[in-house]
Amino acid sequence: MNDQFDFTIVDQILERYPKNELSTIAILQDIQEYYHYLPQEVFPHVAAAIGVGEARLFGVATFYENFSLEPKGKYVIRCCDGTACHVRGSLPILKKLRDMLGLSEGKKTTDDLNFTVETVSCLGACGLAPVMTVNGEVYPGMTPDQAEALLKKLQDSLAKEGGQNE
Repeated sequence: MNDQFDFTIVDQILERYPKNELSTIAILQDIQEYYHYLPQEVFPHVAAAIGVGEARLFGVATFYENFSLEPKGKYVIRCCDGTACHVRGSLPILKKLRDMLGLSEGKKTTDDLNFTVETVSCLGACGLAPVMTVNGEVYPGMTPDQAEALLKKLQDSLAKEGGQNE
């Protein structure tokens, strides 16, 4: 982020909640939904607005796995690697996606912030294994070829939009 972070959206989110510690998770969820992660600039601003310590706010953000302090892509692809998905071939799907996007276990998001590929322990759809999601939409019974076709479709969609993030 730049030195002049615009807090307009953050302030609009803060207006929707009581100014107390009980609002912490809801506020952080809304901020993350907008930015696709929690920018470090928001912590002192939100902490002051709701009357909690910045360390406490950061502690909540780092405790819960669903919060991210790193920017995520416009499309967040989650590959299940739970037992059923793993046994039915989730790893070749993950490898195909990472290879196509130039990602790895350590690098989860493309430089253009269009794609993030993550693994999850379980998506709760074991009977449909192997499963992946794109921005929460479930894709059951995936194969590496199906994952490749879906990724190409998403890339084509971005190309039509000009490849720009929000």
